[in-house]
Amino acid sequence: MKKETAKKKPVFAVLGAGHGGLAMAGYLGLSGFEVRLFNRTPARLEPIRRRGAIEVIAHDGEELPRGTGPLKLATSDMKEAISGADIILLVVPATGHAPLAEAMAPHLADGQIVVLNPGRTGGAIEVHHILREKGVEADVIIAEAQTFLYASRAVNPAQVQIFRVKNSVPVAAIPAYRTPEVIKALSPAFTQFIPGDNVIKTGMDNIGAVFHPAVTVLNAGRIESTRGDFEYYVDGITPSVAKLLEEIDGERVAVGAAMGFNCMTAREWLYIAYDAAGQTLHDAIHANRGYYGIKAPPHIHHRYITEDVPMSLVAIASIGEMLGSPCPAICSIIHMANIMHECDYWETGRTAEKLGLSGLGLQEIRRLVLEGKV
Repeated sequence: MKKETAKKKPVFAVLGAGHGGLAMAGYLGLSGFEVRLFNRTPARLEPIRRRGAIEVIAHDGEELPRGTGPLKLATSDMKEAISGADIILLVVPATGHAPLAEAMAPHLADGQIVVLNPGRTGGAIEVHHILREKGVEADVIIAEAQTFLYASRAVNPAQVQIFRVKNSVPVAAIPAYRTPEVIKALSPAFTQFIPGDNVIKTGMDNIGAVFHPAVTVLNAGRIESTRGDFEYYVDGITPSVAKLLEEIDGERVAVGAAMGFNCMTAREWLYIAYDAAGQTLHDAIHANRGYYGIKAPPHIHHRYITEDVPMSLVAIASIGEMLGSPCPAICSIIHMANIMHECDYWETGRTAEKLGLSGLGLQEIRRLVLEGKV
């Protein structure tokens, strides 16, 4: 009888050395996986390169991974980072998805899996479209997580704190029928990833679109006067703020329904992700212990606006307009963000046209999502 060969552990490339990238790379190294960490700026990697590892610390009282996670390498060379990697994890703001897709394109190989953590709204569709435009012929699966797995913050250049790990996070591939392959490949490292229906569903179930931009805009005065010295979710989401979040959430769910998908509400998501329940959205948010201790951004020029408005709210409102499902509350937040930042997020954001969805009927969109073909 032949001896059963031990399964080889997947090799991971983590692209991005911010809060999330450090958490994911540190956790993987701590769990015994080979990890390559990529960041566009070499200076950001220097402390990590010198140490050869990332220290992971956990929130007090939580039973979470902690210790020193070694890295195979930390590099600003994309080819060096992803060559030989089985799974490529993009852990950057959604505004970085397109540049990273263009940088990866010449170096991708058959069998690799690219996972956006998270995709925000339309991320996997955007990357899939760019790779097609770049003429990539390798058999590569593009997938996205519905939200980021960790609540985490980098506390030093080579040290990250994980506040909470979500119970489950849906992941979907484009084309959708390859989602089981992605989940199977990720499962040795991430048991929390579960199959999502498709990338439209994971994109429309992007709860960051509900929580981040509106809370930041409505707390702009407090952020600027205190430099973010208050608890973002606990202090920043009062009953009145939560009422607006519920209105935004309702518009998001309605756009999903217009596309033929049942999106979960923010309250349902809090219960599934964190076991946090409440009679209202305000109550459910305040029942989530994972949000306690997370400070507000130190300024309003933060990814909660610069990323989540163009990469999430614009996409939802644009698709809603195309399908006859108006989003006045969402549009009001986009308008205020434009004024505050003196820019036009409608111009720079993921519109239906930029995602390649403009002019497509529901059956054509379904074919793109399920089969990966336009």
